[in-house]
Amino acid sequence: MGWQVILALVLIIPVILIPVAFVWYLNIGGLHAVLKEAKEKRAASEMEIRAKTVESHTEAGALD
Repeated sequence: MGWQVILALVLIIPVILIPVAFVWYLNIGGLHAVLKEAKEKRAASEMEIRAKTVESHTEAGALD
């Protein structure tokens, strides 16, 4: 390989990799947001179930 080819590769590789890295960053960021939202929904659902369970136990205890 001549020095021209090596120079061309050195100049072209960053031009190609920077947009690829940016797209990966966007995908990972989006995936992180989706997983965080799902975790928050799951936690809210579990808290709601616990609240209903406590409420039903409290009502059952009041009836005794």
